[in-house]
Amino acid sequence: MSEQKPTKNILLVGVGGQGVLLVSTIIAQAAIELGFDVKTNEVHGMAQRGGSVLAQVRYGKEVFSPLVWEGTVDLLISLEKAEALRYAHYLKKDALAVVSNQTIIPVTVSSGKAEYPSDLDQRLSKAFPRLVLIDSLAIAQQLGNAKAANIVTLGAAAKELPCLADGWNRAIQTCIPEKHRQLNTAAFAAGGAFKNE
Repeated sequence: MSEQKPTKNILLVGVGGQGVLLVSTIIAQAAIELGFDVKTNEVHGMAQRGGSVLAQVRYGKEVFSPLVWEGTVDLLISLEKAEALRYAHYLKKDALAVVSNQTIIPVTVSSGKAEYPSDLDQRLSKAFPRLVLIDSLAIAQQLGNAKAANIVTLGAAAKELPCLADGWNRAIQTCIPEKHRQLNTAAFAAGGAFKNE
């Protein structure tokens, strides 16, 4: 085992269809590859596509529960901007939030029952003193497939998880079908190369 530090708590959020659960599976697999004890938990929204999706990954020497409590999250990975704000209270004071600069308008907004915040970037900056805001969708589109935006975001977040550095490649090989591995490996690398300004 390469690390004897306390359990690491990771929260992943987004909406249905963005690939939140795939990202959580890759993180968990990377930790397993390196001999960590891993527990995961996921919550799906009401709709298969467009509903809120939350996944939790905890890894360490010994992990007893998959549940992440409010105020204990070390790293938030959000594939949608408004979803990041919804779960801000879960983060520790010094936690990092890696947020894809993507907006997905919920049904409540498109039907006129609610408003999507126009000052979302300012709210994110206020909620997360340590914030990486990355245009994952644009980067994925440059690679030829917008669906890889989730892996771009993971690549940007992976820098916060140095103890898993040796496990990422094996995890992607295990979790991604062969025909998509090259794209996802490139997406992960592109996210890792992103420099937050």
